[in-house]
Amino acid sequence: MLPVLPDPYQPWAMAILLVGMIGVLIVKHYGTDIVMMGVLTACVLLGLLEPAQAVSGFANKGLATVGLLYIVAAGMKETGATTMLVSRLLGRPKSLLETQARLTIPVAGVSAFVNNTPIVAMFLPTLSGVARRGGFPASKLFMPLSFASILGGVCTMIGTSTNIVVADLLNTGAFQHAGDAVRMGMFTLTPIGLPIAVVGIVYMLVLSRRLLPEERESRTGSVSAPRQYMAAMRVTDESGLAGKTIEQAGLRNLPGLFLARVDRDEASIVAVRPDEKLFAGDVLNFVGNLESVVDLQRKRGLVPVTDEQDAAGNRAVLTVTEVVIAASSPLIGRSIRDCGIRTRYNAVVVAVHRRGHRLTGKIGSIVLQAGDTLLLETDKDFIARHGESRDFYLATARAESAAPRHERAWVAFAILGLLVAAITTGLMSPLAAALTAAGLTIITRCCTGPQARANVDWQVLVTIGAAFGIGRAMEETGTAGSVAHAIVGAVDSMGPVAILGVIYLITVVFTATMTNIAAAVLMFPIAMTTAGEAGLNPMPFAVVIAIAASCEFSTPIGYQTNLMVMGPGGYRWRDYTRFGGPLTILIGILCVLMTPLVYHLR
Repeated sequence: MLPVLPDPYQPWAMAILLVGMIGVLIVKHYGTDIVMMGVLTACVLLGLLEPAQAVSGFANKGLATVGLLYIVAAGMKETGATTMLVSRLLGRPKSLLETQARLTIPVAGVSAFVNNTPIVAMFLPTLSGVARRGGFPASKLFMPLSFASILGGVCTMIGTSTNIVVADLLNTGAFQHAGDAVRMGMFTLTPIGLPIAVVGIVYMLVLSRRLLPEERESRTGSVSAPRQYMAAMRVTDESGLAGKTIEQAGLRNLPGLFLARVDRDEASIVAVRPDEKLFAGDVLNFVGNLESVVDLQRKRGLVPVTDEQDAAGNRAVLTVTEVVIAASSPLIGRSIRDCGIRTRYNAVVVAVHRRGHRLTGKIGSIVLQAGDTLLLETDKDFIARHGESRDFYLATARAESAAPRHERAWVAFAILGLLVAAITTGLMSPLAAALTAAGLTIITRCCTGPQARANVDWQVLVTIGAAFGIGRAMEETGTAGSVAHAIVGAVDSMGPVAILGVIYLITVVFTATMTNIAAAVLMFPIAMTTAGEAGLNPMPFAVVIAIAASCEFSTPIGYQTNLMVMGPGGYRWRDYTRFGGPLTILIGILCVLMTPLVYHLR
């Protein structure tokens, strides 16, 4: 270990490490978790932190709560509960303004209680189709989707991981003001976050048509046309779709899909009209791209049709796997019905693609050729058993399950309601409530253990844990105190609101260079020291940090969901600056001015 630096040099060493960390993060050559773990390691090697102090952040209750809430969100996703809620609210709008309103308002509402990343991910495959049906650019929808999820997240303590971490730092820090403990509860942020969300949504509805770009080619798109799969889906006997028309069932003008025909009682209906009524047992034959076909498999009331459909088993524990038939495969020259894929591979064919050909007829009658791509429903061990098989050129497993557990959607809603009620009433601490909700999510089979583990964002958790350690080093070396003293000395004569504004500004700048959670954790000791030195209430500073760390809209790296929509929306960096820059400034002004009115600074 390197010799411990003398005390006078420790603040300088910490400052150099922070500047270097920010510089590396701006360059973006390494992941945020790797960079911050590197800085934390340097703090230990230089003697700025004891090893036990460095790793204490990974045992923080806020970090554990964030990880557990990922599991609750997984249950909402795997049961289709989130999709059910938002799709009903979205409906079938007819104009761009109506579409944006029915998109942003529900997304903001749901994001106040559910992690916003899966919400945004759920909408990505469908927004292009919504725009195409409405006849307006999809680029007018993707960025508002991300921004609405962020704005909704600042309304409650569990709306974002940042809020949870800031609340835990405040609640466990034994901060006081006027003799009373300062604590952040479930709806502490609501008086500030809700008006900000409303103003932000109004801003998007009014200015998005003018400031957002017209349609550009999606950066995730390919120059060549996407692969077209053929898939057949049967209307189940207990389906709520039976008795509805094609349009009422939401099966008309599906994004990336074409309903080629309906098979019914040995007869086929082609050129299917939107007013055609569905019956239990109808087989709907679709042609579409991969993502749309995968989404179709998860639609409630439809099950894939093959001649081995009765052997498919519990689809909720199966996964979707894409395979390409090799030239040496024994499947070549045999129909799907006769080649025994179920018995040979413990898998079921749900869709077929053949390059350069439009497949017709029933899926079970298709005679396989070398190079055909099959979409299979398999168990999780399929790749391990057949990934190196000479029967396939390529076998790729997808992360999602074959079908949501639709029958457990209301269970997932009930668990979320219990979580909110337990935290709001103070019956349980946030950690205890999240632990209970996550346990119930798995016990009730709203998601499986592997799905729960797969949905936890371990990179975020590592970043949070490292940020806690770096924040502790800033306190131990006196760096936080030095920065706080400089802030108070520079703007104290302008009043406490100016001090609050400087904290907001620095937090936004940090957020633009690193993750929002890391920015909040690193700014927290500076803000609390500043409040203490100026004799001000710590609560407004905690609120400002939580909101500033999330509401950075001027760059795609300010928040994870901004990066998620960049490719599908065809956006460039300047599009975020043009549309999100004024919103960032507007939200900042509102937050700094409103917070002292709700939580007195003195």
